[in-house]
Amino acid sequence: MKGLVVDAQGKLSVEELSIPTYNDCQALVRMLSCGVCNGTDMKIIHGTFKNFDTYPAVLGHEGVGEVVEVGSKVTSYKKGDIVLLPFLEGNPDGYASGWGAYSEYCVVGDKEAYIKNGMGPGTPEFSEGYYAQTVVNDVCDPVAAAMIITFREVLSAMKRFQMEPNKSIVIFGAGPVGLCFTRFAKLLGLAPVITIDITDEKAAEAERLGADIVFNSTKVDVDSEIKKILPEGADFVVDAVGINALINQAMGLVKYNGKICCYGISPKLGMNLDWSRAPYNWTLQFVQFPLKLEEAEAHTQIAAWIKAGVLNPYDFISDVIPFSDILGAFEKVAAGQAQKKIVIKF
Repeated sequence: MKGLVVDAQGKLSVEELSIPTYNDCQALVRMLSCGVCNGTDMKIIHGTFKNFDTYPAVLGHEGVGEVVEVGSKVTSYKKGDIVLLPFLEGNPDGYASGWGAYSEYCVVGDKEAYIKNGMGPGTPEFSEGYYAQTVVNDVCDPVAAAMIITFREVLSAMKRFQMEPNKSIVIFGAGPVGLCFTRFAKLLGLAPVITIDITDEKAAEAERLGADIVFNSTKVDVDSEIKKILPEGADFVVDAVGINALINQAMGLVKYNGKICCYGISPKLGMNLDWSRAPYNWTLQFVQFPLKLEEAEAHTQIAAWIKAGVLNPYDFISDVIPFSDILGAFEKVAAGQAQKKIVIKF
Protein backbone atom coordinates (compact mmCIF):
# COMPACT_ATOMS: atom_id res chain seq x y z
CA MET A 1 0.00 0.00 0.00
CA LYS A 2 0.95 3.67 -0.18
CA GLY A 3 1.28 6.04 2.76
CA LEU A 4 2.29 9.65 3.39
CA VAL A 5 5.64 9.90 5.18
CA VAL A 6 7.45 12.89 6.66
CA ASP A 7 11.15 12.87 7.49
CA ALA A 8 13.03 14.82 10.18
CA GLN A 9 13.60 17.72 7.77
CA GLY A 10 9.87 18.08 7.13
CA LYS A 11 9.98 16.62 3.62
CA LEU A 12 6.82 14.78 2.56
CA SER A 13 6.77 11.76 0.27
CA VAL A 14 4.40 8.97 -0.67
CA GLU A 15 6.08 5.64 0.12
CA GLU A 16 5.31 1.97 -0.39
CA LEU A 17 4.41 0.29 2.91
CA SER A 18 3.33 -3.18 3.92
CA ILE A 19 -0.38 -3.65 4.54
CA PRO A 20 -0.68 -3.77 8.34
CA THR A 21 -1.17 -7.03 10.17
CA TYR A 22 -3.93 -7.34 12.74
CA ASN A 23 -4.53 -9.61 15.73
CA ASP A 24 -7.60 -11.57 16.84
CA CYS A 25 -9.09 -8.49 18.56
CA GLN A 26 -8.57 -6.13 15.62
CA ALA A 27 -9.95 -5.48 12.15
CA LEU A 28 -8.27 -4.41 8.92
CA VAL A 29 -9.68 -1.21 7.43
CA ARG A 30 -9.44 0.14 3.90
CA MET A 31 -9.17 3.90 4.20
CA LEU A 32 -11.84 6.09 2.59
CA SER A 33 -10.97 9.60 3.79
CA CYS A 34 -8.78 11.56 6.18
CA GLY A 35 -9.01 15.19 7.27
CA VAL A 36 -5.95 17.42 7.25
CA CYS A 37 -5.24 18.78 10.74
CA ASN A 38 -3.56 22.18 10.83
CA GLY A 39 -2.57 21.44 14.41
CA THR A 40 -1.17 17.92 14.63
CA ASP A 41 -0.17 17.26 11.01
CA MET A 42 1.51 20.58 10.32
CA LYS A 43 3.37 20.68 13.63
CA ILE A 44 4.74 17.18 13.13
CA ILE A 45 5.90 18.30 9.69
CA HIS A 46 7.55 21.41 11.16
CA GLY A 47 9.07 19.49 14.06
CA THR A 48 7.17 21.53 16.65
CA PHE A 49 4.64 18.99 17.92
CA LYS A 50 5.21 18.62 21.66
CA ASN A 51 6.90 15.34 22.63
CA PHE A 52 6.96 13.98 19.06
CA ASP A 53 10.47 13.35 17.79
CA THR A 54 10.34 9.99 15.98
CA TYR A 55 11.01 10.33 12.25
CA PRO A 56 10.39 9.28 9.56
CA ALA A 57 6.71 8.95 10.42
CA VAL A 58 3.49 8.05 8.62
CA LEU A 59 1.04 10.92 9.05
CA GLY A 60 -2.72 11.26 9.50
CA HIS A 61 -5.12 10.98 12.43
CA GLU A 62 -8.56 12.12 11.20
CA GLY A 63 -9.29 8.95 9.25
CA VAL A 64 -12.42 7.09 8.15
CA GLY A 65 -12.37 3.62 6.63
CA GLU A 66 -14.30 0.49 5.73
CA VAL A 67 -13.75 -2.78 7.58
CA VAL A 68 -12.55 -5.43 5.11
CA GLU A 69 -11.31 -8.23 7.42
CA VAL A 70 -11.96 -9.02 11.09
CA GLY A 71 -10.03 -10.94 13.72
CA SER A 72 -11.45 -14.16 15.14
CA LYS A 73 -12.47 -12.60 18.47
CA VAL A 74 -13.97 -9.38 17.09
CA THR A 75 -17.66 -8.81 17.86
CA SER A 76 -18.04 -5.02 17.57
CA TYR A 77 -17.17 -4.74 13.86
CA LYS A 78 -18.25 -6.56 10.72
CA LYS A 79 -17.14 -6.36 7.12
CA GLY A 80 -18.54 -3.25 5.44
CA ASP A 81 -18.75 -1.13 8.63
CA ILE A 82 -17.61 2.48 8.25
CA VAL A 83 -15.42 3.35 11.23
CA LEU A 84 -13.66 6.40 12.63
CA LEU A 85 -10.03 6.71 13.72
CA PRO A 86 -8.25 3.71 12.17
CA PHE A 87 -4.53 3.93 12.92
CA LEU A 88 -1.24 2.26 12.10
CA GLU A 89 0.25 0.73 15.22
CA GLY A 90 3.87 0.10 16.08
CA ASN A 91 6.62 0.91 13.59
CA PRO A 92 5.47 -0.35 10.19
CA ASP A 93 8.47 -1.05 7.93
CA GLY A 94 10.64 0.97 10.30
CA TYR A 95 8.49 4.09 10.10
CA ALA A 96 7.07 5.63 13.26
CA SER A 97 3.33 6.00 13.49
CA GLY A 98 2.18 9.60 13.37
CA TRP A 99 -1.17 7.79 13.66
CA GLY A 100 -0.82 6.83 9.99
CA ALA A 101 -4.29 7.43 8.56
CA TYR A 102 -2.89 8.84 5.29
CA SER A 103 -2.21 5.28 4.23
CA GLU A 104 -4.42 3.00 2.21
CA TYR A 105 -5.00 0.50 5.06
CA CYS A 106 -5.07 0.80 8.85
CA VAL A 107 -6.47 -1.18 11.79
CA VAL A 108 -9.06 -0.68 14.50
CA GLY A 109 -9.25 -2.47 17.84
CA ASP A 110 -12.40 -4.00 19.34
CA LYS A 111 -12.29 -2.76 22.91
CA GLU A 112 -14.95 -5.27 23.99
CA ALA A 113 -12.90 -8.15 22.61
CA TYR A 114 -9.77 -6.89 24.38
CA ILE A 115 -11.63 -6.59 27.69
CA LYS A 116 -13.30 -9.99 27.33
CA ASN A 117 -9.93 -11.61 26.70
CA GLY A 118 -8.16 -10.04 29.66
CA MET A 119 -6.38 -7.26 27.73
CA GLY A 120 -8.46 -4.25 28.78
CA PRO A 121 -7.46 -0.75 29.92
CA GLY A 122 -4.15 -0.69 31.76
CA THR A 123 -2.64 -3.62 29.89
CA PRO A 124 0.16 -3.15 27.33
CA GLU A 125 -2.04 -4.50 24.55
CA PHE A 126 -4.83 -1.93 24.99
CA SER A 127 -4.76 1.46 23.25
CA GLU A 128 -6.85 4.37 24.49
CA GLY A 129 -7.68 5.04 20.85
CA TYR A 130 -9.94 1.97 20.81
CA TYR A 131 -12.54 3.88 22.82
CA ALA A 132 -13.11 6.33 19.97
CA GLN A 133 -12.99 3.95 16.99
CA THR A 134 -16.70 4.26 16.34
CA VAL A 135 -18.99 2.82 13.67
CA VAL A 136 -20.75 5.60 11.72
CA ASN A 137 -22.74 3.64 9.12
CA ASP A 138 -25.95 5.65 9.58
CA VAL A 139 -24.56 9.10 10.41
CA CYS A 140 -23.18 10.57 7.16
CA ASP A 141 -21.01 9.74 4.15
CA PRO A 142 -17.30 8.91 4.63
CA VAL A 143 -15.99 12.32 3.48
CA ALA A 144 -18.29 14.15 5.88
CA ALA A 145 -17.46 11.64 8.61
CA ALA A 146 -13.83 12.83 8.65
CA MET A 147 -15.15 16.06 10.15
CA ILE A 148 -16.76 14.17 13.04
CA ILE A 149 -13.31 13.65 14.53
CA THR A 150 -12.72 17.39 14.87
CA PHE A 151 -16.30 17.82 16.09
CA ARG A 152 -15.77 15.31 18.87
CA GLU A 153 -12.41 16.76 19.87
CA VAL A 154 -13.87 20.26 20.18
CA LEU A 155 -17.06 19.24 21.95
CA SER A 156 -15.13 17.13 24.47
CA ALA A 157 -12.83 20.11 25.08
CA MET A 158 -15.82 22.38 25.65
CA LYS A 159 -17.12 19.95 28.24
CA ARG A 160 -13.68 19.87 29.89
CA PHE A 161 -13.73 23.70 29.91
CA GLN A 162 -17.15 23.39 31.64
CA MET A 163 -18.91 25.62 29.14
CA GLU A 164 -22.62 25.87 29.84
CA PRO A 165 -25.78 27.69 28.69
CA ASN A 166 -26.28 31.41 29.31
CA LYS A 167 -22.55 32.08 29.61
CA SER A 168 -20.83 34.55 27.31
CA ILE A 169 -18.01 33.45 25.03
CA VAL A 170 -15.40 35.17 22.87
CA ILE A 171 -13.67 32.98 20.28
CA PHE A 172 -10.44 34.02 18.58
CA GLY A 173 -10.23 32.33 15.18
CA ALA A 174 -12.75 31.24 12.56
CA GLY A 175 -10.85 28.41 10.93
CA PRO A 176 -12.32 24.89 11.15
CA VAL A 177 -11.76 24.68 14.92
CA GLY A 178 -13.00 28.19 15.67
CA LEU A 179 -16.10 27.53 13.57
CA CYS A 180 -16.72 24.36 15.59
CA PHE A 181 -16.51 26.33 18.84
CA THR A 182 -18.86 28.91 17.35
CA ARG A 183 -21.47 26.42 16.16
CA PHE A 184 -21.38 24.33 19.31
CA ALA A 185 -21.54 27.36 21.59
CA LYS A 186 -24.74 28.35 19.81
CA LEU A 187 -26.18 24.83 19.99
CA LEU A 188 -25.30 24.56 23.68
CA GLY A 189 -27.02 27.85 24.53
CA LEU A 190 -24.07 30.10 25.33
CA ALA A 191 -24.75 33.77 24.69
CA PRO A 192 -23.62 36.05 23.35
CA VAL A 193 -21.30 34.17 21.03
CA ILE A 194 -18.63 36.55 19.71
CA THR A 195 -16.17 35.31 17.09
CA ILE A 196 -13.10 37.18 15.87
CA ASP A 197 -10.94 36.61 12.81
CA ILE A 198 -8.55 38.59 10.61
CA THR A 199 -10.58 38.23 7.40
CA ASP A 200 -14.08 39.35 6.47
CA GLU A 201 -14.74 36.02 4.74
CA LYS A 202 -14.08 33.91 7.81
CA ALA A 203 -15.92 36.32 10.09
CA ALA A 204 -18.94 36.10 7.78
CA GLU A 205 -18.77 32.31 7.87
CA ALA A 206 -18.77 32.40 11.68
CA GLU A 207 -21.87 34.58 11.58
CA ARG A 208 -23.56 32.14 9.20
CA LEU A 209 -22.83 29.30 11.61
CA GLY A 210 -24.39 31.06 14.57
CA ALA A 211 -22.12 33.75 16.00
CA ASP A 212 -24.21 36.56 17.46
CA ILE A 213 -21.47 39.11 16.77
CA VAL A 214 -18.35 38.92 14.58
CA PHE A 215 -15.35 41.21 14.29
CA ASN A 216 -12.46 41.54 11.88
CA SER A 217 -9.62 42.33 14.27
CA THR A 218 -7.67 44.12 11.55
CA LYS A 219 -10.45 46.70 11.19
CA VAL A 220 -11.68 47.37 14.73
CA ASP A 221 -10.31 47.65 18.24
CA VAL A 222 -11.60 44.30 19.47
CA ASP A 223 -11.03 45.02 23.14
CA SER A 224 -13.07 48.21 23.19
CA GLU A 225 -15.85 46.72 21.05
CA ILE A 226 -16.21 43.69 23.29
CA LYS A 227 -16.24 45.82 26.42
CA LYS A 228 -19.16 47.77 24.95
CA ILE A 229 -21.10 44.51 24.69
CA LEU A 230 -19.74 42.83 27.84
CA PRO A 231 -18.68 45.58 30.26
CA GLU A 232 -17.74 43.01 32.91
CA GLY A 233 -15.93 40.79 30.42
CA ALA A 234 -16.68 37.34 28.98
CA ASP A 235 -17.20 34.15 30.94
CA PHE A 236 -15.01 32.29 28.42
CA VAL A 237 -12.32 33.58 26.07
CA VAL A 238 -11.07 30.92 23.64
CA ASP A 239 -7.82 30.77 21.69
CA ALA A 240 -8.82 28.49 18.80
CA VAL A 241 -5.74 29.43 16.77
CA GLY A 242 -2.61 28.76 18.82
CA ILE A 243 -1.13 32.25 19.10
CA ASN A 244 0.34 32.87 22.55
CA ALA A 245 -0.21 36.64 22.37
CA LEU A 246 -3.96 35.95 22.48
CA ILE A 247 -3.59 34.73 26.06
CA ASN A 248 -2.36 38.14 27.18
CA GLN A 249 -5.04 39.86 25.11
CA ALA A 250 -7.65 37.67 26.80
CA MET A 251 -6.50 38.97 30.20
CA GLY A 252 -8.28 42.22 29.44
CA LEU A 253 -11.44 40.49 28.23
CA VAL A 254 -12.10 37.76 30.77
CA LYS A 255 -14.74 38.26 33.44
CA TYR A 256 -14.14 38.02 37.19
CA ASN A 257 -13.96 34.26 37.88
CA GLY A 258 -14.03 33.70 34.12
CA LYS A 259 -11.84 31.36 32.12
CA ILE A 260 -9.26 31.74 29.36
CA CYS A 261 -9.42 28.55 27.30
CA CYS A 262 -6.44 27.51 25.17
CA TYR A 263 -7.26 24.91 22.54
CA GLY A 264 -5.12 26.00 19.60
CA ILE A 265 -1.62 24.53 19.78
CA SER A 266 1.17 27.07 19.54
CA PRO A 267 4.58 25.98 18.23
CA LYS A 268 6.08 28.15 20.99
CA LEU A 269 5.83 26.42 24.34
CA GLY A 270 6.46 29.40 26.59
CA MET A 271 5.70 33.10 26.96
CA ASN A 272 5.65 35.99 29.42
CA LEU A 273 2.22 36.22 30.97
CA ASP A 274 0.97 39.70 31.85
CA TRP A 275 -2.11 39.62 34.04
CA SER A 276 -2.04 43.32 34.94
CA ARG A 277 -5.32 43.87 33.06
CA ALA A 278 -6.99 40.70 34.33
CA PRO A 279 -9.44 40.61 37.25
CA TYR A 280 -8.16 39.30 40.56
CA ASN A 281 -9.80 35.90 40.05
CA TRP A 282 -9.61 34.04 36.74
CA THR A 283 -8.57 30.67 35.34
CA LEU A 284 -6.21 29.75 32.51
CA GLN A 285 -6.90 26.25 31.18
CA PHE A 286 -5.23 24.30 28.40
CA VAL A 287 -7.07 21.47 26.64
CA GLN A 288 -4.91 20.63 23.64
CA PHE A 289 -5.03 16.85 23.53
CA PRO A 290 -8.54 15.57 24.35
CA LEU A 291 -8.70 12.06 25.75
CA LYS A 292 -10.08 9.45 23.35
CA LEU A 293 -12.53 8.30 26.00
CA GLU A 294 -13.88 11.84 26.23
CA GLU A 295 -14.12 12.03 22.44
CA ALA A 296 -16.08 8.78 22.46
CA GLU A 297 -18.45 10.19 25.07
CA ALA A 298 -19.07 13.22 22.82
CA HIS A 299 -19.97 11.06 19.83
CA THR A 300 -23.66 10.54 20.63
CA GLN A 301 -24.33 14.28 20.80
CA ILE A 302 -22.45 14.97 17.55
CA ALA A 303 -24.28 12.19 15.70
CA ALA A 304 -27.63 13.43 17.01
CA TRP A 305 -26.94 16.98 15.81
CA ILE A 306 -25.95 15.73 12.36
CA LYS A 307 -29.03 13.52 12.06
CA ALA A 308 -31.26 16.38 13.25
CA GLY A 309 -29.85 18.63 10.51
CA VAL A 310 -28.49 21.31 12.85
CA LEU A 311 -24.86 20.36 12.20
CA ASN A 312 -23.70 19.89 8.60
CA PRO A 313 -20.11 18.61 8.23
CA TYR A 314 -19.83 20.16 4.78
CA ASP A 315 -20.20 23.63 6.32
CA PHE A 316 -16.68 23.09 7.67
CA ILE A 317 -15.04 21.53 4.58
CA SER A 318 -13.65 23.68 1.77
CA ASP A 319 -11.70 21.11 -0.29
CA VAL A 320 -11.97 17.40 -1.06
CA ILE A 321 -8.72 16.25 -2.69
CA PRO A 322 -7.88 12.76 -3.98
CA PHE A 323 -5.13 10.80 -2.26
CA SER A 324 -3.26 10.79 -5.57
CA ASP A 325 -2.73 14.55 -5.07
CA ILE A 326 -2.01 14.50 -1.34
CA LEU A 327 1.31 16.31 -1.77
CA GLY A 328 -0.54 19.09 -3.59
CA ALA A 329 -3.05 19.25 -0.75
CA PHE A 330 -0.28 19.91 1.76
CA GLU A 331 1.24 22.52 -0.52
CA LYS A 332 -2.14 24.25 -0.45
CA VAL A 333 -2.19 24.14 3.35
CA ALA A 334 1.38 25.47 3.58
CA ALA A 335 0.47 28.35 1.25
CA GLY A 336 -2.53 29.29 3.42
CA GLN A 337 -4.96 28.59 0.59
CA ALA A 338 -7.34 26.31 2.52
CA GLN A 339 -10.25 28.34 3.82
CA LYS A 340 -11.67 25.48 5.92
CA LYS A 341 -10.93 21.79 6.35
CA ILE A 342 -9.26 19.80 3.57
CA VAL A 343 -10.36 16.18 3.39
CA ILE A 344 -8.29 13.61 1.50
CA LYS A 345 -10.43 11.07 -0.36
CA PHE A 346 -9.01 7.63 -1.17
